[in-house]
Amino acid sequence: MFAMHVKTLGDSLKMVDIPTPQPAPNEIQIRVSAVGMNFADLLISQGQYQIKPPLPFSPGMEVCGVISALGEEINDRQIGTRVAGIANFGGLAEYICLPHGQCLDVPDKMSDEIAAGFIIAYGTSYLALVKRAKLQAQDNLLVLGASGGVGRTAVEIGRVIGAKVIAAASSDNKLKEAKIAGADHLIHSLQDDLRSKVKALGGADVVYDPVGGSLFNSAMRSMNPEGRIIPIGFASGDIPSIPANILLVKNLDVIGCYWGGYLTFNPKVIRQCLSELFIWFEQGLIAPHISSSFPLKEANEALQLMATRQAVGKIVIKIM
Repeated sequence: MFAMHVKTLGDSLKMVDIPTPQPAPNEIQIRVSAVGMNFADLLISQGQYQIKPPLPFSPGMEVCGVISALGEEINDRQIGTRVAGIANFGGLAEYICLPHGQCLDVPDKMSDEIAAGFIIAYGTSYLALVKRAKLQAQDNLLVLGASGGVGRTAVEIGRVIGAKVIAAASSDNKLKEAKIAGADHLIHSLQDDLRSKVKALGGADVVYDPVGGSLFNSAMRSMNPEGRIIPIGFASGDIPSIPANILLVKNLDVIGCYWGGYLTFNPKVIRQCLSELFIWFEQGLIAPHISSSFPLKEANEALQLMATRQAVGKIVIKIM
């Protein structure tokens, strides 16, 4: 099979022809049709992610495709069934083998491309906002990086819950996309004073932050007493230090949310979140936005879009 490999950390991916993996007894082999790209794929290919696979390896954490073979212990799945799969890496390939519990049936109305880009972005935002931060309809929700792969989903989920959504992004085009997703108020994060703008809108009760850096600190200073701020990632490249004195004085909560960690210690939560999200999709409450798609051989171009923070919405790699 063909795959895109990281051979040296930080270098471009290389197309390779390698043996097709065969499923272990508790695994499902998937013939991959589409791969959703995440900022974590860029980090893992540079050796900057918390998971560090042995070289060489393929990035790609979420896939959609058809079951093509079953491990000998699997008796409740059928070859030919369309599924979405969750991986730490390995998705940028024509085939992947995953544990049974990391594969989900896909709604009939959901295309392969949408399914491949759905699980991590929407799953992360739902887990962060609904389970971890307990977002309520009366809350003011500030979303940083509001048009990116996860940021846009946070805007949508905030809208569905009924919160007032304040979207911050770094260009007018990105703010336009956040408005389409359902944002009530828009802030240009490179031109406006984030803290004063948010305070003028009533302050933030919940902050969703996939960006980090100086925006994290500005957002924290815009929060209301007993507010909750959720670090999701650090797309700016700068992991902020958290001033404990501000947490103390304003009675704030900083809530960690690493979606991938739940795959290890409580995968049931992941499945529960996604089951609800699939229902929302079928009801038309959320509308995934695929901004760009590339063939497998152009996966480096997809990573470059994320590296330069030009992506609006989700990027997908089409395999077959």
